[in-house]
Amino acid sequence: MKFYNWLIRYRLYVGIAVLALAIVVNITSGFWPSFILYLVGVILIAGHFFFGPMRLIQTHMEAGDMEGAEKVLATIRYPNLLFKPIRSVYYTLKGNMAMMKQDFDGAEKMMKKGLDLGMPMKEAEGASLLQMGMISMQKNDLRQAENYIRSALRKGLPDKENEAAAYLQMCSIMMTKREFRAAKEFFRKSKALKPTTPQIADQIKQIEKYISRMPG
Repeated sequence: MKFYNWLIRYRLYVGIAVLALAIVVNITSGFWPSFILYLVGVILIAGHFFFGPMRLIQTHMEAGDMEGAEKVLATIRYPNLLFKPIRSVYYTLKGNMAMMKQDFDGAEKMMKKGLDLGMPMKEAEGASLLQMGMISMQKNDLRQAENYIRSALRKGLPDKENEAAAYLQMCSIMMTKREFRAAKEFFRKSKALKPTTPQIADQIKQIEKYISRMPG
């Protein structure tokens, strides 16, 4: 695994070195002895531009090293060369990074690019729509937030934590609109999922203190 990660990190340079070696072999021994070297070099260089270092980014994110993930993401100089599904993930990750920095305009721009390209899985599309809804809430655009979050729920979300968060956001929107019956129903759905994420669980506890006193 370490060798594989090393190869992904340096495959452009390795590919160039292999091509250089192929040229030397071609000159000294002919084309066919150098053919395999040409092939390996081209595959390595093509992989660098068309697949990018997504495996390395995933490794950093799984370890909670967002700074490391951002540094690797910054090494992608030509994102338009990435294959379409990978390019979609690239823009989604860029949006996540911008959101963490509270750059909501930048996050919205990147997330829209990812959605426009199409997500590889419906659940991933749902998660992106949920994040777009949260961005809209941060910008106090509740109408757009509601549209995004309802779309996220229709598309499907990857796990119960995301689903609970979506219902909780809808509960908040309904309370702001003074549609208390709908707010209670969304709250019930969120609580029924028994989320374990501390932030979501804490929000449920806070809302539970006063939601029963609401009319409707």
